[in-house]
Amino acid sequence: MIYNFDTLPDRRDTDSLKWGVVAKDILPMWVADMDFRAPDAVIKALQERVNHGIFGYALHPEGLKESVVNWLSKRHDWAVSPEDFILVPGVVAGFNLAAHAVTSPGDGVVIQTPAYGPFFSVARNANLIQQEMALTMASDGQFYVDYGKFEDCMSGRSRIFMLSNPQNPTGRVFRKYELEKMAEICLRNDIIICSDEIHSDIVFSGNKHIPIASLSPEIAASTITLLAPSKTFNIAGLKASVAVITNEKLRKTFDGARKGLLGSVNLLGQHAMLAAYMDGEEWLDALLIYLEGNRDFLFNFVNTHLPGIQMAKPEGTFLGWLDCREADLGNTPSAFFKGKSRVLLNEGEWFGENWKDFIRLNFGCPREMLVNALQRMKEALILQQG
Repeated sequence: MIYNFDTLPDRRDTDSLKWGVVAKDILPMWVADMDFRAPDAVIKALQERVNHGIFGYALHPEGLKESVVNWLSKRHDWAVSPEDFILVPGVVAGFNLAAHAVTSPGDGVVIQTPAYGPFFSVARNANLIQQEMALTMASDGQFYVDYGKFEDCMSGRSRIFMLSNPQNPTGRVFRKYELEKMAEICLRNDIIICSDEIHSDIVFSGNKHIPIASLSPEIAASTITLLAPSKTFNIAGLKASVAVITNEKLRKTFDGARKGLLGSVNLLGQHAMLAAYMDGEEWLDALLIYLEGNRDFLFNFVNTHLPGIQMAKPEGTFLGWLDCREADLGNTPSAFFKGKSRVLLNEGEWFGENWKDFIRLNFGCPREMLVNALQRMKEALILQQG
């Protein structure tokens, strides 16, 4: 089939967070959902379920967990069983639940910055001590883990490590040796790994996503993996996610922490997940080619036409992490570009207080929209620099 990713749907007045909170002359390049219609198979499955007209209490659709098993086996060489899964209404809910499940008040939660914004709420939500280490930015702009700093930020009370892989916002896809080293440190310090792998299917050529729990049975026994079709198939609003926990005791601990406060995935979310994993692969393969073209265009444009700004080429996700430290843009780059170019970007401080001179740009959109945003940013920089 031929898929059209060049048409921009009109998302204003559609209850869209991305488009609904900005003035009509602003291009929203911030929150991480894409400006593409979901696969036809997903839309058809939802329409058929809605047309049935009854939305009572639901069982899991037949084949749902098996579809996840097959997807993980085919896309990520990870052999798991349907019994290893717990459905959760969102990855953010999942990693907060994980923290409540395996920690006690006063324990430590380890995060690597720059980090996905909701990671910073985990400590407060579970009465934990936040223990941070900054990823090391190399001369090529890419980010790496300093293992000494990683272990130094831990303490005897550290109980859970929040891993993001592929990493949001930097776009790193960690290599096997990097994952093995981080896992070895966590196991030696008796720390549970909570791995947010929501972007695991958005990985570009030359890179491969490796679920950290797939490395060994010992690592799997201490890992809670969270994944979803939401970023992959642009269905984040349906809140359909999966926790993969192969350790039965840990899985029961995780499930028991719900305490009646967190339910499962809604009926339509489950049907969308099933359709996406059963029939969405061809659409995804076409999407990845398009996104990689956007990624390459963004990389070349930023490093050629945006003076004082640089970025490394993302290995995964549809997010660019732009370093604006040499551009002299005032208080925050995000405020500068919103005011001067009418482009809304994620501000760096959302990813950690030491990252205020960075911005995150969502390139999961039609190419024309990306070009328009970058051209606006270029013109603002030229005017600002005289």
